[in-house]
Amino acid sequence: MNLRQILTAPNQLTLLRMIFLPFIVINVVSHHYVWALVLFVLAGMSDGLDGLLARRLHQQTQLGQYLDPIADKLLMSTMFLVLSIEHRALVPWKYTVVVFSRDISILLVSGVLFMIAGLKDFRPSVFGKANTCAQVAAIFFALLLLVMPVVWVAITLKFFLRATFVFTILSAVHYAFLVQHRLRAHGQLPEATSFGDTAKHV
Repeated sequence: MNLRQILTAPNQLTLLRMIFLPFIVINVVSHHYVWALVLFVLAGMSDGLDGLLARRLHQQTQLGQYLDPIADKLLMSTMFLVLSIEHRALVPWKYTVVVFSRDISILLVSGVLFMIAGLKDFRPSVFGKANTCAQVAAIFFALLLLVMPVVWVAITLKFFLRATFVFTILSAVHYAFLVQHRLRAHGQLPEATSFGDTAKHV
């Protein structure tokens, strides 16, 4: 990694998204929900824009491959945690525990696999992308409900919270199978190793 990777437009947007996070949290805790919602929308827009710029400008970097998912997981896990603490009725703890556990586990496992097997390719699966979309929508409608407490927003929030729960479980299971497949492809696991045996060793 060098300074040129940090200074690329996509990576600058990713870093900006991380900078937004404390200000979103401050506004939620201070009950300034409109500003929290605006900043969260800007963070979400930066998430889509950095990927688009990386492809269009041919500025896809190794740093960006690591930094982007870290920024996403940091944003979403923190928002679920803060909203469960401040507004447990809107975002019950069971959703936060599932989201937080999955994200922390993936980050830890990815780091361990990089160190012991040199695995670097951890692109999100279709379930992972669906999970991220559900999480973003859930947080958006939770903040929107604090700004505009109407029935249709509450119903939409419940839908996306349940979708988050389902996709979080599916994506975690799918990720476990992907890890096993990639370890086998790199010669780190014998062909006869079962998923249960893998879980014991990870």
